[in-house]
Amino acid sequence: MTQTSTGYGRINFDEVTDLAAQYGMGEIGESRYLREDVGAEGVGMTLYRMNPGRRGGFGHRHRNAEEMYVVLSGTGRVKIDDDILDLRPLDVVRVAPASVREFEAGPDGMHLLAAGTHVKDDGEMLQDWWTD
Repeated sequence: MTQTSTGYGRINFDEVTDLAAQYGMGEIGESRYLREDVGAEGVGMTLYRMNPGRRGGFGHRHRNAEEMYVVLSGTGRVKIDDDILDLRPLDVVRVAPASVREFEAGPDGMHLLAAGTHVKDDGEMLQDWWTD
């Protein structure tokens, strides 16, 4: 990581810890959460590299943090509350804090970039939320 007194930080996502593997969820893909690694305080990003046909493993929502997601490659779906949307490369989805969301990769997998405000202890995970 590069962090200087000029007010910026730099890192490659491949240098960020894969939390999916760390927490035994590697079959879903990779989840690389980026904030402190570049010295950010109020904003964060996550790179998801989802394996074909896999879901995120849990839904989640926030009290205050708004998020945006960009499909970098592949296809998939997102469930937001009761709606399911198909996704393709360069689709952008904004999700309000209180809305529950979970992503599912299509047959070729999906790379997804999430960005949002960071609010400590703001998230709530909902296990087994998206069931068919």
